[in-house]
Amino acid sequence: MARRTILALHGFGGSGASWDGVRDALAAAAPGCYDVVAPDLRGHGAAAGERPVDLPATLADLRALLDARAGEDVVLAGYSMGGRIALHLALAEQARLSAVVLVSSTSGIEDPAERERRVQADEAQAAFLEREGLEAFAERWAELPLWDGDPDDARRAQREALLAGDAAGLAAALRGLGAGAVPAVGPRLPALALPLTVVSGARDGRYGAIGARLLGLAAQPAGQVVVPDAGHGLLREAPAAVAAALRALD
Repeated sequence: MARRTILALHGFGGSGASWDGVRDALAAAAPGCYDVVAPDLRGHGAAAGERPVDLPATLADLRALLDARAGEDVVLAGYSMGGRIALHLALAEQARLSAVVLVSSTSGIEDPAERERRVQADEAQAAFLEREGLEAFAERWAELPLWDGDPDDARRAQREALLAGDAAGLAAALRGLGAGAVPAVGPRLPALALPLTVVSGARDGRYGAIGARLLGLAAQPAGQVVVPDAGHGLLREAPAAVAAALRALD
């Protein structure tokens, strides 16, 4: 097959390195066939100090990456927060993409009251992070029900990623790229003229149901993948399964 580019967007608290396991799995299964481009999003990794940390600035960064990859076969993949951002990019840049893969993600919060509650919750998390520091925040983040049932190695990997981050950058990301801050795009999915695949873990029932709803709205539903014995953190728990979902697009 011709070489394919995967533009891969990480979740909150991660970095481009979050996709290393998927990159390795793709390289092992199909050597030389995939180029995984996984940037650090604003507030994270090498981009921790970039400002502002918001959706317009982040989309501008990603458009610059697409400019650099003009003419290539580009699949857009996004995990959790990165998936919400990916849908905004996909709707704006359909002509430059060949497919979209959402991993443990949503299309955003549509109910205004629920959005406002999430904005307030993310502000409280950001303020706690600034006040108490990364270690206390990592402990608090690990207690979210979202991670129930995660194996110890996945929990360690998540903790290490958070502790390697920048407190100010992550607080800015909660405020500017959180689920309350990024507008919902569910009603716009019928206008997405690209194949859409959704991937979730079997333990992550809420996101599995959300994924099924997104496929019901999509103009070109490509399929739903539910990974057995896995939860929300699929890039940590089951990178080979995510790689397999990407390879299934060939």
